[in-house]
Amino acid sequence: MTEMMRAVEITKPGGPEVLQLCQRPVPQPGHGEVVIKVAYAGVNRPDALQRAGAYDPPKGASDLPGLEASGEVVAVGAGVDGISAGDQVCALLPGGGYAEYVATPAAHCLPVPEGMDLKQAACLPETFFTVWSNVFTRGGLKAGERFLVHGGSSGIGTTAIQLAREFGARVFATAGSDEKCQACLDLGAERAINYRDEDFVKVLREEGGANLVLDMVGGDYIPRNIKAMAEDGRLVQIAFLQGPKVELNFALMMVKRLTLTGSTLRPQSDLAKAQIAQDLREAVWPLLAAGKVAPVMDSEFELEEAAAAHARMESSGHIGKIVLKVG
Repeated sequence: MTEMMRAVEITKPGGPEVLQLCQRPVPQPGHGEVVIKVAYAGVNRPDALQRAGAYDPPKGASDLPGLEASGEVVAVGAGVDGISAGDQVCALLPGGGYAEYVATPAAHCLPVPEGMDLKQAACLPETFFTVWSNVFTRGGLKAGERFLVHGGSSGIGTTAIQLAREFGARVFATAGSDEKCQACLDLGAERAINYRDEDFVKVLREEGGANLVLDMVGGDYIPRNIKAMAEDGRLVQIAFLQGPKVELNFALMMVKRLTLTGSTLRPQSDLAKAQIAQDLREAVWPLLAAGKVAPVMDSEFELEEAAAAHARMESSGHIGKIVLKVG
């Protein structure tokens, strides 16, 4: 292993152009960690928030962006069991994925599913950890329930639609074009709602209301979500593309006995993330290996084209996941 590596750093808070190629020391594994020679890194909304100066890395994490990657384990720290040098893995990262090598807790690594290549595997950790923990653990989605997911054609959305479908829920999704709506239907949504033409509140109320809503839009979607929900419904908030502040009538929450909750993934403890990884290994990895669920791929960029990858993501023209080819 060399001493220096190529990486993409955030030179200052700003737009995609602040992402620049640089040289950094290759990280060394700490206790309980492994170092991965990165083949592909996933590109996600939190990366753009960090680039803009709105999402600081957790204490002790790399300042480099990148929250998921796939590749080969090349170094194993003390206290690691079950993973060896040479293993091909995908991993949830505390940061540092936009680089040729990255260190991460071994417990946050998962094997590359059978029949899947490293490019596809790089798209799994961030979205599958997020969807599993929010839709199934926090949101408690059950078979037969009506599930509404906003941003259905995003990486999160395409993952949520497939998993909800596989676990027997009725899936409703919103998206911003007919092409994106068709992608949602192709993945198993019962109904795809083009929010430019239709009111999702009306659609869901006609169906009896949503038992669970997964929302990353925020803003004026929050009171509309509450109107769209069934009695005893749950709203899980995972991001705020339209802002976190809104006027809300909580009387409707009381009358309908609603649960409003939410989470972010990155600041959670290593132990909490390790538990999510274990849940995924048991409940979801067999579905991936069987080809019943798969990441939806949008586009691939070279590591030095990270700025173009961010511009693609922020244009909201993509359907599915964007990756950086590193190794």
